[in-house]
Amino acid sequence: MPNRTSARTPASTTSGTRFVTSADGTAIAYDVTGTGPAVVVVEGALCQRTMGTAKALIPVLSQDHAVHAYDRRGRGESGPGTAPYSVEREVEDLVAVLEAAGPDALVVGASSGAALVLEALRAGVPMGRVALYEVPFIVDGSHAPHGTDLGARTQRLVDSGRRGEAVTLFLRTVGVPATGVALMRLMPVWKKVCAVAHTLPHDYAIVLDHQQGEPLPDGYLAGVTVPVLVLVGGKSPAYMKNAQAAVAGALPDATLRELPGESHMVRGRATAPALQEFWES
Repeated sequence: MPNRTSARTPASTTSGTRFVTSADGTAIAYDVTGTGPAVVVVEGALCQRTMGTAKALIPVLSQDHAVHAYDRRGRGESGPGTAPYSVEREVEDLVAVLEAAGPDALVVGASSGAALVLEALRAGVPMGRVALYEVPFIVDGSHAPHGTDLGARTQRLVDSGRRGEAVTLFLRTVGVPATGVALMRLMPVWKKVCAVAHTLPHDYAIVLDHQQGEPLPDGYLAGVTVPVLVLVGGKSPAYMKNAQAAVAGALPDATLRELPGESHMVRGRATAPALQEFWES
């Protein structure tokens, strides 16, 4: 059984896989790169700590931060959990990682990982300053709503062994052209994303309620007290920019920043300077 890591464990320059135990007993895998103030990175759909936002940010941020990258449940080396999935269980997983990182850990969430961070903030989970990169909400008529049955459709595909179709459905839903999907199928990453296709319904559970073209509910983020940086790519579509403006507007202490030339994919050299400026302000 993995040992639960104490919040006082010192960050090392590099580390092998460590584990924390979530509230329901699920082992959550993470590693630490760099030394300095702790940063916890929360990945979006289909990503894990070896391929995603953490991989993009670590080469830059680890120069003066201890970057904690973890596998969300059901991905990489983390356990799947024994109970039916719920967003609350994923919040508890993040809490376990934050306890290992320390009470003032900075947090960076990308895409549906950013939405998960919002749920943790709404639940009152203590953390330091927070950065959100393109929370994937649809809050107006600038984009068609996503089908409310996407999670159930995806679960049926996974249950019938059609993981590639589940991934394709997700990619087409988020705007990847058919040619892009076809090319991706020929790349080594395809096998990796299909291996975690069963977690796609988890991400839908986090975001779908806010992908229906409706404004965020009144008071949705009113109880959040920590400073939040909301980032959006300059090349991202209007609906994504509008959603980030809505999220920033609903937070009591938020800064909205557009990164020129960037898109939904996080790139370390473009994103890290904005994070550093926010953390030091």
